[in-house]
Amino acid sequence: MTQYRAPLRDFNFILNDVLQLGERLRELGHDEIGAEFIETVLEEGGRLAEEAFAPLNRAGDEAGLRWDDGEVTTPDGFREAYRAYCDNGWSSMAAPAGFGGQGLPFSLAGPVHEFFGSGNLALRCYCGLTEGAVATIHAHASDTLKAAYLEKMISGEWSGTMCLTEPHAGTDLGILRTRAERADDGSYRVTGNKIFITGGEHDLSGNIIHLVLARLPDAPAGSRGISLFLVPKFLPDADGAPGERNGVRCESVEHKMGLRASATAALSFNDAKAWIIGEEHRGLACMFTMMNGARYDVGIQALGQAEPAYQAAATYAAERLQSRSLSGPKAPDKAADPIIVHPDVRRMLLTQKALIEGSRWLACRVALLIDGERDLPPGEARAKNDRRLAFWTPIVKAFVSDAAQEAISLGIQVHGGHGYICETGVEQRARDARILPIWEGTNGIQALDLVRRKLLGDGGETFAEMLADLRAEQAALPHHAATDGLATRAANLLDDWEALGQAVTEAAARDPEEIGACSVDFLQFSGYAMLAHGWLQMASVAAAKRDRGEGDAAFCGAKLATAQFYFDRIAPRTLAHRAALQSGAENLFAIDAGAFAHG
Repeated sequence: MTQYRAPLRDFNFILNDVLQLGERLRELGHDEIGAEFIETVLEEGGRLAEEAFAPLNRAGDEAGLRWDDGEVTTPDGFREAYRAYCDNGWSSMAAPAGFGGQGLPFSLAGPVHEFFGSGNLALRCYCGLTEGAVATIHAHASDTLKAAYLEKMISGEWSGTMCLTEPHAGTDLGILRTRAERADDGSYRVTGNKIFITGGEHDLSGNIIHLVLARLPDAPAGSRGISLFLVPKFLPDADGAPGERNGVRCESVEHKMGLRASATAALSFNDAKAWIIGEEHRGLACMFTMMNGARYDVGIQALGQAEPAYQAAATYAAERLQSRSLSGPKAPDKAADPIIVHPDVRRMLLTQKALIEGSRWLACRVALLIDGERDLPPGEARAKNDRRLAFWTPIVKAFVSDAAQEAISLGIQVHGGHGYICETGVEQRARDARILPIWEGTNGIQALDLVRRKLLGDGGETFAEMLADLRAEQAALPHHAATDGLATRAANLLDDWEALGQAVTEAAARDPEEIGACSVDFLQFSGYAMLAHGWLQMASVAAAKRDRGEGDAAFCGAKLATAQFYFDRIAPRTLAHRAALQSGAENLFAIDAGAFAHG
């Protein structure tokens, strides 16, 4: 099994050389953060991910969880690794400083989250949900709730969950049945059942704080009548320590395809004492703080699974001897050549590399928008930042998680039969990552959101504004013989993207079904167009560094070659998505629903 190594060099290139993170963060008031600080944080986060999280990944998958009468025990080593994560400050990294957090930008936390997800995604899930719950409480809860819960959650002493899904309802939260009743003391009582609750029960922290969507008796119908409640597993006593057990019970944990060491719980709430977050009947708007953060985090988690699959495939391809090169022996002293000499293996490795590194650029760029949402003062710059973040979030979630499925599958394919067995570890990456296109709203839902709410919602204004900015960025790049051809192709993709957005708008006006029929192809086209922009930027910077004799010439050369590969062999996929999109909705409804039945 290949030992995971945090991709520090790639992150330093993207953050410091391409995005010039230090300069961007100074504009947001983070004067203390420069290239050296960024490199130090990445190195330390990568080290703990490699040393504490990664060694537990396969063992945790094999051991799984133990459920006994409502209590869950995590695999051996998980508690110690979780404590190391918290004690070394990673749980408080991007949390608000007023409650024990370090207040560091998310554009620095996101890369570290990828490292820990690569090391052990099942363990990272417990941490990530808590960070989302912290953000939601900090943004919407009363000062009393913040004082009682945030410090302990930020330190990792207590953890958090997000309780949305019910047995009869998945994405359609408007039909949820969990109910809440007002109590005389100003608190509430929550009763109902939730399923698929990540981290719903475990032994890593001293208390679990559930954020639960429920409906009050006088609530209006649909999603407009949902409220958000804070429901602790243990009610804090007068000193703030976990006291009496609340009316929350873990009825079971799911037996899953992957992430077997992550407790996906079925929870019952029985007259559980709760406190409201935000206003009554406006809970879904509050919960979107956590949901949107989680959607972005899915993209990070996807990269976290694709990267080690790529590392394993590249190592295996360099070592595995199989057949001779088509152009003659490359290792004549050996019985056969390493498979990395074969064109199809090169195609698979380069596809992995191009998708992963391009998606990493996209994730890092969007992380800067998350920082802007937090740090920019109210005004037009903040409003523009937030519109852009809303547009790109479903692309990061859906496109990157889909790309990761492909990259991981190719990692298995490079290994041949050895990829299908457990010893190499890549099959676990496929099982663990398969949930990501489903989590936090399926990728089809993300595509529908992108088209219906983000593209059509404001008449295409945000889309047009974004395209104008991208064109300005491309025009500002220096001309270089190595990248001029790529620049032309990237610019043409923006033109095609703009025309496609207009085609979607016109089709939707004719027939509402077109919104759903075209949405996935429009999102995929959007992802490939954005990666083309990113690869153009990365290639331009790499060419300039190589010309100046800075850094690693081989690394810069590989960036240029991968950019060329992306434009030659991956970007043309946009042609297929455009053709499919323009074919219309009629072919989806040409047969009756009954024709899908078997027999």
